[in-house]
Order: sequence, then structure tokens, then C-alpha cells
Amino acid sequence: MSKLSKSPLRVARAAWAVATQALPRYAHRFSPQKFTQPQLFACLVLKTFFKTDYRGLAAQLADHSDLRAALGLAVVPHFTTPQKASRRLLRLPVARRRFRTPVRRFLKRRRRVKRAALDSTGLDLGHASRYYVRRRNGAQKRWQTVAYSRYAKVEAAFDCTSHLLLAALVGRGPRVDTDRFVPLLDATLANVRLTVALADAGYDSEPNHCHAREARGVRSFIPATAGRPTTQPPTGRYRRPMKQRLTKAYGHYGQRWQAETGFSMFKRRLGAAVNGRSYWSQCRDLLVMAITYNVMLLYAAVGFLQSTSLFTSGTVWLQPPSARCRASSSSIVVCSALPGLPERTPRSTFRTLS
Repeated sequence: MSKLSKSPLRVARAAWAVATQALPRYAHRFSPQKFTQPQLFACLVLKTFFKTDYRGLAAQLADHSDLRAALGLAVVPHFTTPQKASRRLLRLPVARRRFRTPVRRFLKRRRRVKRAALDSTGLDLGHASRYYVRRRNGAQKRWQTVAYSRYAKVEAAFDCTSHLLLAALVGRGPRVDTDRFVPLLDATLANVRLTVALADAGYDSEPNHCHAREARGVRSFIPATAGRPTTQPPTGRYRRPMKQRLTKAYGHYGQRWQAETGFSMFKRRLGAAVNGRSYWSQCRDLLVMAITYNVMLLYAAVGFLQSTSLFTSGTVWLQPPSARCRASSSSIVVCSALPGLPERTPRSTFRTLS
């Protein structure tokens, strides 16, 4: 938990910097140009950070002038503005590119990850209390434990060293994980080069080993537990040594529990439930939660500031969004310095992120 930033101001700055690199300033040249796309993307990250809805986001921005100054907002956007922007900025093909940016900024020039842990988890749909769920079926002899038959599902690959989220696939459960290993591994390799993949028994399959080792050149370690119980070893080329040799030391499989740690950090800091009603809104919520997790980890690890060349004589300077523009009809004001920095800061000390 100490690896994730707790400062909304720092998270907002990091989210804006990431979005500036990954997004154009405006969606279209004929757009109203009242708010930039990096500003709206940072607002979506703040919404997830505060674990609130769109109305709550507007209230938080109205109450915190430091957040508005960090994002260059002269006026607070209406709560429907980020809601409509989420449909455009968090579409699955577009969101994958947004997800890749903080990963590469965290790793800097290093593109190879030695070991990654693959796993999946579920999140609640709604915020019904456990007491209510148990009491609603109180007339029966056995108390009810869940209030739904489906749940939101996240399939993720974590770096075992830093708990960085290397890839995330979102959907709905329950469903088996056997056929999800290949898409998750391919999504991970689209962002980084991987040496070893550690997965739990839910991904056990001989074709999964063949795809990882022969097609993608990744050493895979998965417990061979699928199938009926028997004393005979598996017949597969790769599942047989998994059954005979796999221990915590073999292939450093004990590090697979880093995925459980990553999911614990994810849920405890960003919540264990999604607010979306429809399937696609739930997918957008899960995607922005995954991006927010990496942004919080990005700033807290200081790798973000070191990778942007913003050090000047031992002092860190971060250029606000409005330092490069003048006041105009686009509701952007000129900020000479960020809150907490000296008011008389030479303009030459600021560095651009683009």
C-alpha cells in the first residue's frame, strides 16, 4: 500500500502528463475547445482516485482550487462533460494505448520484465452491504452470501518486482480462465518483453504452454491440476514437469503470489466494486481503475519524475498545463507556478513534457 501515492494533487499532475503524451489536445479541430482531452482524462483518473461518481467529481473540483490550478481549469466542468468524455477516451482499442503509456514511462528505456504473475479477480456490481445481502434471504434456513449471479472481472499481469500492472483485460464473470491465458499473455507482450510467466492452476492447459514457450518464447509455469485425479503423470511435454517438479523454488513460482498482493493494493485503494450499470460502462470503469492504479504507482515510485527530465539543479519542476497558453475563450487561465512552488519562478526553469 505504501507504493501507491495518496496525494490527489500529485496523481492529477501525473495523469495529466501521461495524457499529454498519449492524447491530442482536442478531439477535433471544430470541437468547442473548452476543455482539453488531457484535462478530461485527468478528471476521470481523479474520479476513480476519490472513489466517487461524476457529481462527486464536480464537487471535489469545485472545493479544491489546487486541483483546478494543477489541471489548468478556469471553470469546473459540468458532471456530464467527463461522463461523455469517458465514452470516447475509454473505448477498448483507444484505452489500450492509454494503458501502455504509464507502463512505458515507469519502465523508461527498460522494455524487458524478468518475471510476471498472471491472475484474475472479480469485483462487486453495486455497493450492497454484506448485512443486507445476508438478511434479504433470512426467511430461508441458509443465509444468502451474494446478491448477484454475475460480477465484473479483471484479468491482469503484474510485474513481480514492482507490482506494476503490465496488462489488463476486462469483462464479466463467472467464466473459466483456461482460454484466457493466450489473450492475457499477448496483451502483456504488446507492452513489454517478458521472460517468465507465472500463472495459477486455472490457466492449466498444454496448448497454453505451447503458445507461451514455442510461439512467444516465454517460459511458463502453471500447476498441472486439470483433469481427473490420477496417480499417472500428465502426458503433455510441458505439463509433465509441472506435475513432477513445480515447487516454490522451481522457476521461482513462489513469486506468483505477487499477483495477490497487486490485487490487494488495487482493491483496497481503488475499491472492490464498480458503479456502472451496463456492461460497457462497467468495462470503462475497470479500465480507468487499471490506468489509475499505474498512475498512482508511477508517481509514488519517483520513476515518473526521473523519466521526464524535469530535474533542474536538484529541484523538481513540473510545468502546469496553462503555462504555454494565454487566457482565451477556452476557459484556460495563465498559471505562473503550481501550488507550493515559489511565485516568482523563472520561465526558463520549466520544461515541457512533449
